[in-house]
This record gives sequence, structure tokens and C-alpha cells, in this order.
Amino acid sequence: MARIAFIGLGNMGLPMAANLAKDGHQVFGCDVSEAALEAASKLGIAPAKAIEEAVASAEVVITMLPAGAHVISVWRTIADHAAKGALLIDCSTIDVDSARKAHTMAEAASFLSLDAPVSGGTGGASAGTLTFMAGGTVEAFARAKPLLEVMGAKIVHCGEAGAGQAAKICNNMILGISMLGVCEAFALGERLGLSHEALFEVASTSSGQCWSLTSYCPVPGPVPNSPANRDYAPGFAAQLMLKDLKLAQDAALSTGASTPMGAQAQQIYSLFEKQGHGGRDFSAIIELLRDHQV
Repeated sequence: MARIAFIGLGNMGLPMAANLAKDGHQVFGCDVSEAALEAASKLGIAPAKAIEEAVASAEVVITMLPAGAHVISVWRTIADHAAKGALLIDCSTIDVDSARKAHTMAEAASFLSLDAPVSGGTGGASAGTLTFMAGGTVEAFARAKPLLEVMGAKIVHCGEAGAGQAAKICNNMILGISMLGVCEAFALGERLGLSHEALFEVASTSSGQCWSLTSYCPVPGPVPNSPANRDYAPGFAAQLMLKDLKLAQDAALSTGASTPMGAQAQQIYSLFEKQGHGGRDFSAIIELLRDHQV
């Protein structure tokens, strides 16, 4: 069993770390939140108040942090204090440039590293069914894979440094666009007098079929586990979708890629957040469309 330091025990990081502890690994958790550390201790995770303390004897260090600036700052500390030979894995969703900078820092300090953002939301984190998109060397991926398999059901090596973040950004741009399309269809169907169940039965088995419809339907009823049945309590908050869409647009701008639908999706989610709905599930965007505010 491995000694693991897990930095960032938020809505995603805590259940991920808990699954590692449940699998028998010795997990040291670190977070700026006292409440998070208290919750971690109840799940078999040894709380550490300082990064230096958490990583001192760890064979593997995993980070799950809000943004690229946080990752760079934390990895700088990790590089100075982690045990020799430790593997560094970042599971945050950040910009590709920051991911590559983190890899460069790790390499300079003689650590193997992996960027391995996830898809699957808080439900997938708790169930251990996340999808990991990994970027880094073959050697780093081979070392990380057994641990990623404890937390996820699908582990994909996407390429060299930064490739995991590139895949995550592209995937979530698809998700944001497709959810808007599904929401528009249901809003139109309501205007036409079509029941949610009828539209779902047709579209879910026809050419309109997509994950946003069949796994995360934005109206109550057809998919019992979707947030629409819980007043849009977030599995994946709208503010996080907006963050990912912004990352996609930044990447498009830096590479000269044309992403007009991604740009439009960002504008719509930005409006939703400005209205105070950033903490709701991203599928609640259907309410904005119903109100004719776009």
C-alpha cells in the first residue's frame, strides 16, 4: 500500500481521497479549511495542516485545486519538500500552460509528474467511477494508473505534459454546448405542448441522443438521478462549467482555433452566473432559456 499526500479536500478531493484510504492506502490530507480536515479525519484520512508535513514521507502527492495559480504555488512547495522519488499528480482542471509549467517544475526537481483532470462530478468521485484524462510520460502514467483505478472507472493516457488538460477542456466544451442544445429542445417542446417524457423517449433513442440528455436530463422525471430532480443541487455547478468554458476559449485564442459555439456557450453561462445562479447545477440553465433572457 502507498503513502499518499492529498492536497485539496473539497467537494471532489475529499471523496477521492476517501476512496484511496478505503482501499487501504495511508492517506495524509491537507486543506486550508478546518472543516474539510475534520471531515477527512472521519473518513480514515490523517489530517495535515501544512503541505510540508503532508508530503514529507509521501510516495505519491495528489493535488485537487481551484486554478492554475494555486497549482503552481502548491507544486513549488511540494518540489521543495516532497520525499525523493515521489510521483506528483495534479487532478485539478486548469489551463494547459499552467499544467506544462507544473510539469517543468517537477522535472527540474527530479520528480515524475502527471496532469490528470477528471470527469464525472461529485457522484463519480464518491462512487469511484471518474474518468481520468492523463498527460505525462509513459513511466509516470504506469506508476499512477493503479491509484487512479481506485478512484475512477476509465483511465486514458492522452499524451505528453498538458495533454490531459487539453482533453478535459475539449470534453467540457462539448458538454456545455450539448447541454444548451438539450435545454433549448425541452424549452421548445414545452411551448409546443410536448410532454417531457415523450420528448425524452424519442430523443434518447434517436439522433438527438447524447450524455446531457440520457444521463443528466435537465427536466425532472425521465432520469431519476439527474440534478433536475433535486431542484438542481449541483453535481457540477454552473460556475465550474463557466470556468471550463473560459479555459476552452483561452486555449482557442492562444492557438487560433475557431470555436464560435463554445464562445456563445460561455456568454450564456456567464449571464447565468451574474444572475446569482453559479452555485446551482449547470443543467439549471434551462430556466434562463425558459425566461427568454438569452
